[in-house]
Order: sequence, then structure tokens, then C-alpha cells
Amino acid sequence: MMSGNANGIGRLFVLGFPGEIPPPPFLDFIAEERIGGVILFADNCPTHLHARENIERIRAACSHAPLIMVDQEGGRVCRLKGAPAEFPSAASYGHSNNLERFREDYRRALVLLDSLGIDLNLAPVADIRLNNNNACLKDRCFGSDPRKVAEFVGAAVSLSREVGMLSCLKHFPGLGAAEIDPHLRTTEVDFDSIVYQQREKIPFQVGVEKGADLIMTTHMHAPALDNVIVTGSKRVIQDFIRDGLGFDGPVITDDLLMKGADVLGEIGERTIKAFRAGHDYLLFGQDYERAMRAYDCFVESANRGEIPEADLQASFARVAGIRLKLGRSAVR
Repeated sequence: MMSGNANGIGRLFVLGFPGEIPPPPFLDFIAEERIGGVILFADNCPTHLHARENIERIRAACSHAPLIMVDQEGGRVCRLKGAPAEFPSAASYGHSNNLERFREDYRRALVLLDSLGIDLNLAPVADIRLNNNNACLKDRCFGSDPRKVAEFVGAAVSLSREVGMLSCLKHFPGLGAAEIDPHLRTTEVDFDSIVYQQREKIPFQVGVEKGADLIMTTHMHAPALDNVIVTGSKRVIQDFIRDGLGFDGPVITDDLLMKGADVLGEIGERTIKAFRAGHDYLLFGQDYERAMRAYDCFVESANRGEIPEADLQASFARVAGIRLKLGRSAVR
């Protein structure tokens, strides 16, 4: 394995691990390479106490402080089970139009996540429910009306800020009109920039205005926006996120191990393309050995001068800003 510790590349990577206990090779890797984040999944969190113990294991192994992330959206996407961490789906709140109930339930969940040592909830979902055949987003959207979705998204972001939890808007530029699950293969949407401005943009814009900390893209082809998938599209990130939304925080990929990212090449190639498109955090699920291979490819490419130093420094600054929001040193 090639170390990128000297140039700080590890801080751009987010990794998960399989099973109930983080494996020693995983802990060694995140410690040695000063990996920027760890994402927890359901099998890492069989109980709230076990989740806390795993977070303590991760912290104890590292001389730095990797961000601890989780997907706790509500409904079927709740990595931590049991009240108050677990709460109903976005669709159920949207269907009843019960914003106050959502505020109460979401606040309680965030307070618990914070008490366990979790830094970032990869939520809220800012997608609009537009395609009933979209099984990936079933029950995960607050509704089909962009302004109603925006109201819930804005509330989720505001609550996160009040509690001290980082938030992430997903899945940019809007997965709601798609039919194929990007876990399975690259999905496609047919909206153009005009439709995007009038529909998909609205919840993301409100989330940014309320102070969302990150934006997550996904493995989606929007041919009217660019001829490459969003994960590899510099145009989408620059024109629609940076310029269009005025967002200057970190942009994170969806899981680069998903089959929807396969069109960008093997794991190392897609990782480099995602970064060069403008992503700051490069996210991998539970196959940390593949993530380690991607890391090696990235470091080799950087050492050959194929990744612009200015881009690396810009991303380092954005991820450092996230740590400052948590009141931690950017580098320890």
C-alpha cells in the first residue's frame, strides 16, 4: 500500500467496514493514512451502546479525529434501530403534512446521535417523489411538491444546526424522476436545466440557505445537463452546485462501490474522476479492501502530478472548514 499521509490525501476519503466490530486492518489503515471519515451501517450498530463502543474503538485507534457519519433518514433507512434514534419515513410525515411532529421526532433522533459521538447525519433527502417506479426512493421523499419537500428539508437542516450535527443534502441534482436504482446500475433522468430550476433545485436551494454542510451527488446520467454521469461531471458540480446554488462547502460522492459508478471505470479510475469533477469527499461502503486499492491509485496519480495541487488544496480547505464547525482542529 502506498501512503498518502505526507500530502494529506487520506482526509478526502470516507470508508465503512463490515460486521459488528471494526477489523484491525481497517483500524490500522484509517489511523496510518489519517482517513477523513468513517460511515456506520446497520450491522455496525446492533444496539445504541454497541454503536458508541465502535465509535470509541475508532477514536482510540487514531491520533486524528475522523468524522463519524451515518444514514439516519427515517423509515427503512435507519441504521440505528429503536427509539428515539428510529423514526417514521419522510413519506409518512409528508403525507400527513405534519411538520411539527417531524421536528419533534427528528430533534430527538439527532440528540441521541450526537450523544453517541456521531458527527454527520447523511440527511435530509432533498429528492422529489416523481416516479412511482423508483424503488430506491420509496418512502424516502417528503412528497411530490417541490415546495413541500423544501419545507421539510429546511426544517431538518435547521434542527441539525441547533443540535450541533452536520447535515447533508442528497441526491444532487435530484433522483426523484429516475427509475433505476444506482446501486444496481447507472440511472438516467430526462430533465433539462429549465426543469431543474423550476423543480429539483428548490429543495436543495432551501437546504443551502438554511445552512446545510454537505451536498451528496449520485450515479445518475442527466444528458441534458452533461454527457457524463454526475459523479464524473465537472460541469454539474461547478455550474449547478458551486455557481447555481452558491454552495462552497464539501461535495461528497454517493458510494463509489455502487454499480452505478461502473461506467467511470475500475475503482481507482472512478475515484480519480470523481475528485477531478469537483468532489471533496470520496465515499466507500463496507468493502474497505477495495477502498484501499482506490486510495493507492489516487496517491500514485497524485505523486505523478496528474491531480492538480490547487484542486487538492481547495478540497483540503473545504473539509477543514467542516471540522471547524464541530469545534475541532482540522488536523491533529
